[in-house]
Amino acid sequence: MAKQYETVIGLEVHVELATKTKIFCGCSTAFGGAPNTHTCPVCTGMPGALPVLNKKVVELAAAVGLATNCKIHRFCKFDRKNYFYPDNPQNYQISQLYLPICYDGGIEIETSTGRKTVGIHEIHMEEDAGKLIHDEWEDCSLVDYNRSGVPLIEIVSEPDMRSAEEVIAYLDKLRLIIQYLGASDCKLQEGSMRADVNLSVREAGSQTLGTRTEMKNLNSFKAISRAIEGERARQIELLEEGKPVIQETRRWDDNKEASYPMRSKEDAHDYRYFPDPDLAPVEISQEWLEEIRSRQPELRAEKLERYKKEYEIPAYDAEILTSSKRMADLFEAASALCKRPKKVSNWLMGETLRLLKEEGKEPEELDFSPEHLAKLILMTEEGVISQTVAKEVFEKIFRENTEPEAYVEEHGLKTVTDANALRETAKQVIRENAQSVSDYRGGKTKAFGFLVGQTMRAMKGKADPGAVNRILKELLSQE
Repeated sequence: MAKQYETVIGLEVHVELATKTKIFCGCSTAFGGAPNTHTCPVCTGMPGALPVLNKKVVELAAAVGLATNCKIHRFCKFDRKNYFYPDNPQNYQISQLYLPICYDGGIEIETSTGRKTVGIHEIHMEEDAGKLIHDEWEDCSLVDYNRSGVPLIEIVSEPDMRSAEEVIAYLDKLRLIIQYLGASDCKLQEGSMRADVNLSVREAGSQTLGTRTEMKNLNSFKAISRAIEGERARQIELLEEGKPVIQETRRWDDNKEASYPMRSKEDAHDYRYFPDPDLAPVEISQEWLEEIRSRQPELRAEKLERYKKEYEIPAYDAEILTSSKRMADLFEAASALCKRPKKVSNWLMGETLRLLKEEGKEPEELDFSPEHLAKLILMTEEGVISQTVAKEVFEKIFRENTEPEAYVEEHGLKTVTDANALRETAKQVIRENAQSVSDYRGGKTKAFGFLVGQTMRAMKGKADPGAVNRILKELLSQE
């Protein structure tokens, strides 16, 4: 009988915090600046430059810890992690090994196998390294230190996950918690959320952990899923052949759907950690901790329950709307303005998601105002514009945040309410479509829909469909 194997997975998730300045200096953390323009002597590791801790980093790290049910070390400190690499200007990274700010937490996830809690071993603060850019034309590597010193938290889970599905559920829950807190935008494609996967396999029923590998270079949920499946299969194949799994760091190549070794996996002693002599220990008062706790926003789980009761929208709508903080904020603000929550939900779930998919964008990138959406809904409800025109106007709102009333006025898109103009157009459509008229009078009801469509087209979508229906029926009943 073939052996059965169990996968054991733990994650190290790095999250760039949404501060305006770096962790130990006043340089900007803005993404996308020209290389080496957001730098100073501190974040480029110049001799004699001294770090000064950014208080906002501590606040955001504590907020994430509280939201993930962690205990907070009221007394914590920074350590130096020594390693030599071109993108690490000081030849050490300031991190937290011995007394991390948060520890012993966990979050509940739900998958096809049910609910479970994934433990969080610790959350610590640290600085990011720079970025190496490999120039193939010049056959050299260039270093950009803009990212050096950007504040990070590293969230280290317990090895509690057993499948790619559980890993994605955990990451998605974590991402939403952090986005709702406003602690980070968590954009995997920009590197503001990065996950390293520690994975081992063992025979089902065994209590002994197998040899783990760590996989890096994972910048999407799909890549993470594929990497887990690929590494699980690779390790099982080695064990089946009687070969050892080597503890190492591996790089995942998503194009080739394969991983390859980068270096042997280091342990903490390899980094020769010691307390950072330039930074004083951090003491967090109970009063400040309670203040941070009191400012915690409504998180997704609470919002989900409230939406179902307060707005009386289907559970499915509530799930989709709350799966993005930006979408939830738009929904609430627009609903408060127009008092039509189901209509707002329909526009967000329908046209908004369609256009996002069409343009390859994420909901967090939505930048139109709730005022414009609310106004569009009221204009449609009041019959100022037709549903067809509303869709056209919404595309302008979506792409350019256009003010709907001004756009409708400027382009003459108001619904035609002139009964005589509608009647004349309907008569012309009847004259030009004798066969459809004959079909309708012969009992083919579909022909009527065609005539309505032709009339709406002739009116450029600016007619009230109800009025068109009424006038056409009246005219067609006359011999």
